[in-house]
Amino acid sequence: MTTTPLSGRALALLRAVAAGRAELGAGREPDLRIDGLLCSDQPTAHALTHAGLVRPVREVAPGQWVPAELTPAGAQALGLDPAA
Repeated sequence: MTTTPLSGRALALLRAVAAGRAELGAGREPDLRIDGLLCSDQPTAHALTHAGLVRPVREVAPGQWVPAELTPAGAQALGLDPAA
């Protein structure tokens, strides 16, 4: 988990993931789509996955897309109950 404050954009991406609107592309640097559109801030998307706040719901082959979900740390970063 990250110890630095999250930007407004990072929080907005986390909210989109929490709302079930996001997908991750499998690969070394997982890309993020929101509502079927490629996220315009891939560095922030990469940072969220590398910080352990967002993850794919299951493993898929490189090049495939899969729904994204918050990790317990990601839920906590939004002030949500990680157990919910």
